[in-house]
Amino acid sequence: MQSVQQPETSARYAKSIEVSKRVRWEIDRDVIRGRKFDVTKKFLPDGLSKVDALEFLSPAEKRLMSQIQGRTYANMFGLVERFIAPKVMDVGRTHALGDQTAFEAMIRFADEELKHQELFRRMERLAAEGMPAGYTFLPQPNDVAAAVLEKRTWAVLALICHIELFVLAHYRQAIEADGALSELWKDVFTFHAREESQHAILDELEWMRENGTLTAAERDAAVDDLIALVGAVDGLVQMQARADAAYFLGNTRVLGIERVEEVHAMFLRAYRWQYIVSGVQDERFGQILGGMITPQQGSRIGAALKPIIEG
Repeated sequence: MQSVQQPETSARYAKSIEVSKRVRWEIDRDVIRGRKFDVTKKFLPDGLSKVDALEFLSPAEKRLMSQIQGRTYANMFGLVERFIAPKVMDVGRTHALGDQTAFEAMIRFADEELKHQELFRRMERLAAEGMPAGYTFLPQPNDVAAAVLEKRTWAVLALICHIELFVLAHYRQAIEADGALSELWKDVFTFHAREESQHAILDELEWMRENGTLTAAERDAAVDDLIALVGAVDGLVQMQARADAAYFLGNTRVLGIERVEEVHAMFLRAYRWQYIVSGVQDERFGQILGGMITPQQGSRIGAALKPIIEG
């Protein structure tokens, strides 16, 4: 895949570099600043955690649930950035002997993703200091990354674009305006969104560039890979939802069996919304994907998503 860009496309890479330089931040100097999480406050906003659906929970129990989900939220981003960085380096290498502006943009993208991984590792250590013992994040980042990177580049870039777009949607629609969150937790995702906004642009450019190189048969096979990746994400979500529900139930009052089932169902519903549904229903993602695939391929993707959306 050669790096031959139209002038307007090169300008978008150049703009990404300019903004990247302008919003650049450092973990200790700008984000953490010697602080810890305030465990008297929520982490994840209600619009993402869905805790208000469980009316039988006390305010303290809802707060704990938001903190558990917020801890997993950070760990999930640390997980996905494990495969985003190497894929960005992989596709960026195709610019190395061509458009140097695009090459620099992709190098900066990879560097920022590595920094984000370290930030989320720091978040996990801070969360462990303030929350009850027993939390476990079950997905293994290296194993997950290796499995994802085996798939066709078109499908991996589609997944990455989906992730970057829902990051921004979550921030703008739920996190930004919520003044009741732990200040440090909110700051982490404020700074994260500032750099992710440029990553989403680069994701789109690289995904469309890859799409332009494929035959119809290759794209159809890549759609199958994307469906498989969505199924794999749902498998991870189901596994972590069970673990987080058990952790929550082990750190609150004894609930009846019906309430316990509601807690389990809510964790899964919230996680499916956060990591799959909110992204596939993002308007921009739908526009990009819809411009690449046939109606029949769209129907296959929709059929795979239906049990996740309706479950």
